[in-house]
Amino acid sequence: MADTTVTNPSMSVSDDELIDPFGRHVTYLRVSVTDRCDFRCVYCMAEDMTFLPKKEVLTLEELDRLCSAFVRRGVKKLRLTGGEPLVRKGILTLIESLGRHLDTGDLEELTLTTNGSQLRKYAKDLYAAGVRRLNVSVDTLDPDRFKEITRWGRLDQVLDGIDAAQDAGLKIKINAVALKGVNAHEIPQMVTWAHERGMDFTLIETMPLGDIDGDRTDQYLPLSAVRGELNQYWTLTDLPDRTGGPARYVRVEETGGRLGFITPLTHNFCESCNRVRLTCTGTLYMCLGQEDAADLRAPLRASDDNDLLMQAIDEAIGRKPKGHDFIIDRRQNKPAVKRHMSVTGG
Repeated sequence: MADTTVTNPSMSVSDDELIDPFGRHVTYLRVSVTDRCDFRCVYCMAEDMTFLPKKEVLTLEELDRLCSAFVRRGVKKLRLTGGEPLVRKGILTLIESLGRHLDTGDLEELTLTTNGSQLRKYAKDLYAAGVRRLNVSVDTLDPDRFKEITRWGRLDQVLDGIDAAQDAGLKIKINAVALKGVNAHEIPQMVTWAHERGMDFTLIETMPLGDIDGDRTDQYLPLSAVRGELNQYWTLTDLPDRTGGPARYVRVEETGGRLGFITPLTHNFCESCNRVRLTCTGTLYMCLGQEDAADLRAPLRASDDNDLLMQAIDEAIGRKPKGHDFIIDRRQNKPAVKRHMSVTGG
C-alpha cells in the first residue's frame, strides 16, 4: 500500500472510548466526503440542487485528521459516503491514507457507499488501498426506470462498475430503496439477480429527509408489507447477523443469499445504534433523524493540536439521543428533517 500518510497533530487528551448517555459504544463513523453527486435520485435530491461553496467543505487533510481522531477514540469502522464519494477530486489519496489504520489494526474496516458510476475507474485502486466491501445503490434493473429514478444515471454504467468491483475482489452489497408504484413489483427479480451473483441485497424504506420536489406519501412503501409479500415467494429465515449498520437480515432459503431490511419508519432500530455521521463541512450528527449537531470544523481549524477537537467530540457524544422519530407527514408533506440525505451522508 502506498505511503500517503497525512501527518497528524499530537493528541494529548483522553483516548477513552466513546460511550453515549445510554451506554452504547460509538464504534462506527459514516463520513460524507462531498455533498455533490452525478445522479439526482428522486428520493434523495431535488433536480436543481445548490451545492456547498468550496470554502465550507473540509479539505482531504482535514477529513483525514478528523477520521483519525475518531479511530483514536475507538471507532473501528469507517464508511465514506456522499453525495457520491468517488466524484470528490483526489478521493483516492484520502482512502489510501486512511488505510494505514487498517495496517495497524486500529481500524477493522474501511468501506464506501456508492452509486457505482465510477467503479470501473476506481475498483482496483480501492482494493489496493484496503477496501474490501462496498454498498452499491441500485433501485431497479429496468434501464428506463433507472433513468427516471436517478434522473441523470445510466444502468449499464453502474452494472459495468459492479462487474469491475467484483473482478477486483471487492464484496458487494446492493442497496435498494423500496418505492411504491415504482419498483415494488421488481423486488423479487432484483433479489434473485443479486443472490445469483453472490451479493447481499438490502431494502430500505424511503426516509423523510429534505425537500425533493415530490410527494413522499406517494413513495412510501412499508417493508413489513414487502416482507409479507416475499413470504409468498420464498422461505425467509431470520438471522442474527449484523454488519455494524441498522439492517436486520434473513436468509432466503431458495437462493441461499442474505436479504436485509432497513426500516426507519416501521421499526425504530435505535436501541443498538453505535454510529454517528460526519458531513463534509465537519458537522457531526449524532442521529440521522434529529437536527441536533456539533460543529467540529471550528475546533479542528482553531488549533494545531487536537485538544479542542477531542473536547468537542466528547461533548457531542454526550448529547447523542436515544433514537429518532421519523414520520411521513401526510397532511403537510413536509420532511421530518430539512437537510437532504446527500448532506448528511447516505
